[in-house]
Amino acid sequence: MKHEDTFFLVRALKSGDRASLERLYKLYYSKLYWFCKQFRSTTLEPDDFVQQTFLRLWEKRDQLKEDVLFDKQMFFICKNMILNHLKREKKFEVPDQKYTLKAEEETEDPEEGNLKLKKLNSLLQKLPKKRKEIFLLHKRENLTYEEIAVFFSISKKTIAQHIYLANDFLKKEIRKN
Repeated sequence: MKHEDTFFLVRALKSGDRASLERLYKLYYSKLYWFCKQFRSTTLEPDDFVQQTFLRLWEKRDQLKEDVLFDKQMFFICKNMILNHLKREKKFEVPDQKYTLKAEEETEDPEEGNLKLKKLNSLLQKLPKKRKEIFLLHKRENLTYEEIAVFFSISKKTIAQHIYLANDFLKKEIRKN
């Protein structure tokens, strides 16, 4: 598409014309989708990022610059949104090596290993039922956020939140003792 054509669409978008947003969406959807596909998110799909980008474009339409290429502005918004999301997502990730929930835990003293495992299991019992189930499905059964989300019919973000909260609880309790 020519720069002149997008110039008029951006101008119309800035004035609140929804048809111009739909036209831009149709024109740039596939480009933006493939751009988003480069990033690996455990909770959102490329389609989600595309939708959020166009929603943000609509909400911030008055801030669009007519003298800057629309592509450049759109990809900049999308990239920043994805990077911010990935930073937040990373806060919810738990390094799998920190807590092992398997009986084959390697320690120098087998009794110490059993004691740690009993302690961990007793701490897990203090978690709310659903949080404990989600945490164990992810850690013991190695199910992905998506698989667990389908199983419980809840969003991947909710799964991430449960795992984060369970992990946070376990860390705090272990530090206390």
